[in-house]
Amino acid sequence: MYFEKYIFNKTIKHTKFEMPFGNFYCCDKFIVSELHEGVHFDWKKLELVVEKTVEFYGKKRKLGFISNRINHYSVDPSIWTKGEKKYNLIEFSAIVIYNQGNLMNASIEKKFTNTPIKTFRSLQDAITYIVNLKELQF
Repeated sequence: MYFEKYIFNKTIKHTKFEMPFGNFYCCDKFIVSELHEGVHFDWKKLELVVEKTVEFYGKKRKLGFISNRINHYSVDPSIWTKGEKKYNLIEFSAIVIYNQGNLMNASIEKKFTNTPIKTFRSLQDAITYIVNLKELQF
């Protein structure tokens, strides 16, 4: 389910950033990413997203990150490690999977990061998880 079609979307205050490779929704405690079909998400794209994120939240904010994997795309798994070292913004991550391929990719990506990543079968479950984390209570 796309974030904009999510039933509780109207109750979650957010700002949408549209980029050529995907849409990003900045909420109070977390970001939801929805990359476009066929995209290869690499370091250059991550830097563009981080630039917008820091512009929106500031440099010191700790956030949750939800990768809503509705479309088929590829991710350079090394960006997890590089991103942690350079930016250190993401405290917890959730990956919403819709098929077996998403699950396999998420399993591989988990090996490249120290950030806790949990997989979910629905966007609602991922949002509930991130919103209720004590570490992200402000």
